[in-house]
Amino acid sequence: MNSGSIPSSPSATQPAAASHTGAPADWTPSSWRNRPSVQQPHYPDSAALARTLGELSHLPPLVTSYEIEGLKTAFAEASRGERFILWGGDCAENFADCTSAAIAARLKILLQMSLVLVHGTRKRIVRIGRFAGQYAKPRSAMTETRDGVELPSFRGDNVNRPDFTAAARTPDPTLLLRGYERSALTLNFIRALVDGGFADLHHPENWDLDFVKHSPLAAEYQRMVDSIGESLRFMESLAGGAILAMQRVDFYTSHELLLLEYESALTRQVPRREGWFNLSTHLPWVGLRTSDPDGAHIEFCRGIANPIGVKVGPDTHAESLLRTIRALNASNEPGRVLLVTRFGAHQIGPGLPRLVRAVKEAGLAVVWVCDPMHGNTETVVPSSGAWAGKSVKTRKFAHVLAEVEQAFEIHRNECTVLAGVHIELTGEDVTECTGGARGLTDDDLSRAYRSSVDPRLNYEQALELAMLISRRHGSGASR
Repeated sequence: MNSGSIPSSPSATQPAAASHTGAPADWTPSSWRNRPSVQQPHYPDSAALARTLGELSHLPPLVTSYEIEGLKTAFAEASRGERFILWGGDCAENFADCTSAAIAARLKILLQMSLVLVHGTRKRIVRIGRFAGQYAKPRSAMTETRDGVELPSFRGDNVNRPDFTAAARTPDPTLLLRGYERSALTLNFIRALVDGGFADLHHPENWDLDFVKHSPLAAEYQRMVDSIGESLRFMESLAGGAILAMQRVDFYTSHELLLLEYESALTRQVPRREGWFNLSTHLPWVGLRTSDPDGAHIEFCRGIANPIGVKVGPDTHAESLLRTIRALNASNEPGRVLLVTRFGAHQIGPGLPRLVRAVKEAGLAVVWVCDPMHGNTETVVPSSGAWAGKSVKTRKFAHVLAEVEQAFEIHRNECTVLAGVHIELTGEDVTECTGGARGLTDDDLSRAYRSSVDPRLNYEQALELAMLISRRHGSGASR
């Protein structure tokens, strides 16, 4: 994260000039209002919403245009196999977890995973966190009913509150300000850690989590650390001094682009840059529910200069996907569109190749990323333990790994590049996904299941996945 341009005050009605790199001439940060929109909360107090959005529109940006442009360049390099993308974090953030310990733990596991991937892939790693803004979640139903009482669904801390009362579930626009503030606090702490040497490759012991003392993976991880340390010392001996580039890393943020009022309030023009930048995050993405090429979310995304992630699954039709890509990237700019595939271990084989071929035959520049988490969610009923007889949402580590393995193989066969992985994970010792080096079972889930939304890999499972990807690259099986 580096310093960048300071944005000018936003203007919701001023159209951007048409150019090769600027926004389309018929686009403004509010043109999405003319398209059908989904997953938007209804705020009963429209005056309070207007005041909140007005305040947000004048607050400082959370990220900068320079960082966004740097990330897009890195994505273009990853699409050519020159870098590898590690994208991970919580399924959903909540305000209560905006603590130094929780933020540092997430940063530590991503740094450890990237160290392992550097060792195996021999590539520079693009590190992206699912944090500093992941405070809203899509919902299948707008309302929830309990004991005959129907209330709005809980849509994340940016929108309403989880308690099942009318007051708590009523969308509150002031929570958007709290989400902005929590995002700023998270970013400020990460920047301070990174700039202060926390990510220095000379001192990977800064990233140690408790598992190092007892994990079956500890010895292998330590061998990687020692090997990288030895190589670094050798290079510095040749250079005659410290390699300063090894003392810090670039780190980027991402969140699902859901709340269009919030996103448009933080979309700005900046001096000496063409077009508009969404300065709430480096990498916004749209999910399966909001990726309609004629919908409001794609309309908003087509005009901003950020790279855009698009989730792709078993129900994605090739024709619709091609329309979405063309809408988002009319100039076919490398690094602009990431396709994040989430099929599941049992459906990726028949599902992914047809889309890869369609995109390749159309000559469209995209960055392929594998999300092996969302397609592998299942419900189990433990037979013993505190949750015996109850339905629990989980993911099997074996299925997560199988989807990654198949993704590498499919891209190899299609002569395309799998540029990275997207993982829901935590730096905590949770028991939400089964399997892995410790062989967690369904009966272990109740021991430390803390997610309120989707099950995440714990730090040990996440590191194991990175090691397995690293070994695959080391064996020469991947592109």
